[in-house]
Amino acid sequence: MKHVSILTPQGHTSLVNIAGTHQILNQINGLAAEGGSGPVFQVDLVGLSKVEKQDTGLFAVYPDYTIDEIDKTDLIIIPAIHTEQQEAIRRNQQFIPWIIRQYKNGAELASLCIGAYLLAETGLLKGKKCATHWAHAPNFRSTYPDVELVDDRIMTAEDGIYTSGGAYSYLNLLLYLIEKNAGRQAAIMASKLFMIDIDKNSQSPFIIFEGQKDHDDKLVKKVQRKIEKNFFEKLSVKKIAEEVAVSRRSLERRFKKATSNTLVEYIQRVRVEAAKNLFETTRKNVQEIMFEVGYSDPKSFRTVFRKVAGLSPAEYRKKYYRFGMR
Repeated sequence: MKHVSILTPQGHTSLVNIAGTHQILNQINGLAAEGGSGPVFQVDLVGLSKVEKQDTGLFAVYPDYTIDEIDKTDLIIIPAIHTEQQEAIRRNQQFIPWIIRQYKNGAELASLCIGAYLLAETGLLKGKKCATHWAHAPNFRSTYPDVELVDDRIMTAEDGIYTSGGAYSYLNLLLYLIEKNAGRQAAIMASKLFMIDIDKNSQSPFIIFEGQKDHDDKLVKKVQRKIEKNFFEKLSVKKIAEEVAVSRRSLERRFKKATSNTLVEYIQRVRVEAAKNLFETTRKNVQEIMFEVGYSDPKSFRTVFRKVAGLSPAEYRKKYYRFGMR
């Protein structure tokens, strides 16, 4: 039986992460009992004290144990903490050495959504892939540059460390952990009981691209504004570099450092975001929208759109058109 420690951090914590994880893992135990076998998970809430009052004032969480009472655990679940991140880390600093010690003793670690910040503070994510909520990607990258953030992914798994993307994508990570520990059939049954899409692997369709401007490079910001204003025109990296009077190589280096995108990737993301908006709000067909956002080749447009948005243009429109088009 795998011992699971769901952390109950101080601050404003995602009770959905805590209660949802507790419920689903215990449901697997119930299914195992119905099948004539023993429980798969022993699930405990673990905190820094016996009562963790939420900053909202609406709820309190009552951990089963404090970290001082848990000598050995097999899996640590870190929920999202909505308190300002540096304050959240300060208030939950005592978890960090305990998490490191447990990992070194063989425990696996899983962060849910922006619980990735507390996990990253342990240093155990250095050089590893990590998912978190896409809206926090620029801040996370600047705070932890030695972590390979994959902001389009629903989840990651590497060396016994698991991370999930934004909000309810934690459910997909739970299904993965259930399959790993209880088998594929248990994961399928959980997906059916809780109506979770078991094969979802990208949060790209949910990303609202607003440009990464949380940096101090004025030249790069000028280029970003130029792209966002003229994305429908024929743009080339060489032409942009000439217009801002720097070498192409220098511009590409500075742009990548500031935004985590190449210039070509940035142009693609701006164009796809414009196309997404048109698919959501107009009845224009794919070809009309393709031309409007700066593409002339249908195959190229569809390839780039799927790469960035995670869906084909037709799939995106069907899913997100706001006025009930059928």
